[in-house]
Amino acid sequence: MDEKKQLLEDYYEDMGISKPVLRFCLEIEEGLKQRFAAIDAVAECNQMKVLSAMRKNRLSEACFAPTTGYGYNDIGRETLERIYADVFGTEDALVRPQITCGTHALALALMSQLRPGDELLSPVGKPYDTLEEVIGIRPSIGSLAEYGIFYRQVELLEDGSFDWAGIEEALNERTRIVTIQRSKGYASRPTLSVKRIGELIAFIKKRRPDVLCMVDNCYGEFVELAEPSEVGADLVVGSLIKNPGGGLAPTGGYLCGTKECIEKAAFRLTSPGLGREVGATLGVTQTLIQGLFLAPTVVKGALKGAIFAAAIYEKLGFHAIPDSKESRHDIIQAVELNDPELLIAFCEGIQAASPVDSFVRPEPWDMPGYDSKVIMAAGTFISGSSIELSADGPLRSPYSVYFQGGLTFEHAKYGIMMSLQRICDTGKIHL
Repeated sequence: MDEKKQLLEDYYEDMGISKPVLRFCLEIEEGLKQRFAAIDAVAECNQMKVLSAMRKNRLSEACFAPTTGYGYNDIGRETLERIYADVFGTEDALVRPQITCGTHALALALMSQLRPGDELLSPVGKPYDTLEEVIGIRPSIGSLAEYGIFYRQVELLEDGSFDWAGIEEALNERTRIVTIQRSKGYASRPTLSVKRIGELIAFIKKRRPDVLCMVDNCYGEFVELAEPSEVGADLVVGSLIKNPGGGLAPTGGYLCGTKECIEKAAFRLTSPGLGREVGATLGVTQTLIQGLFLAPTVVKGALKGAIFAAAIYEKLGFHAIPDSKESRHDIIQAVELNDPELLIAFCEGIQAASPVDSFVRPEPWDMPGYDSKVIMAAGTFISGSSIELSADGPLRSPYSVYFQGGLTFEHAKYGIMMSLQRICDTGKIHL
């Protein structure tokens, strides 16, 4: 046997991967080379897009200087936002460490554009769990419902397609924003491609040109060659501790869109009269920019890990969403395990494979913002970073696990093998 191959097998064995699991997984990987090459090609195009935006906006070392206090005249912050606008093909952008997470970014986008009496429409069914309290589906202090903002949703059809007739009927004189969640969240529906999002936006704009179309872009950045903002979205929103932060951003969120939308969001983020002119960056600008530079490569590794996971669990007879041959539109891989013990074992494997807190055993708990117990595995360098190797799922039927991330494919690969090892250790699965 080749010396390097033997050394690698020894490493895996020392780190808890049995020979049957290793052989099974390596055989699966061998069959994915063509798929991985296609992902490499998309990543290269996106890398050039990001690099081009940095060159165009004359990114310089001076941009990395920290600001404090009010943060007036922060050239690094201003340059970063111009870069984001160019990368996403929009008029303007708001990229700030003061935006604490993806849910905060989405709440900021909605609350800055909606006014009492307006209506928010979701044409893709129920949004991700944490937005339920923002909207007021589940009562919460400060929700949109408390401000007299209405909400309605149109479910996707059983085959995952849009209910065109239902959407047309739901649009009315009060509709101000249509919110489109790209990723599946804790649902079994397909993730929406940029092409499908563009078709939906065109349908809405033809009937109501004045309605704003906002896309929750979380988990989808740099997966495809284009972003939803390039197919008609007025506003795209996401978190910097997911794809665009490249695993380096310590916090933050972004909004990219029309000048009017971004201006309103800036005044909501800070204060009327202040807007985007304030907001000290405290020395994180270099990290945010460098993270964006690395993001296409990091997303590439995460995508390969997701496809690898799908192929392994499909082979074992589980339902993977999407499957290993389908086109990819986000980094999340769902697998219906149909057994709470297997869900817990999967997450234990991911945690055990982590560089941080590998010795910790994840437990299901009542996580704020969710309506059932959730188990989460994430031994990450940045707390809660979903572009790093992580897995989670609600303890409810069909006991689906949602796997995402991996700053490198090699790490994602090991994590998936460890998840399979822990599931095999339950005695319920035999290779």
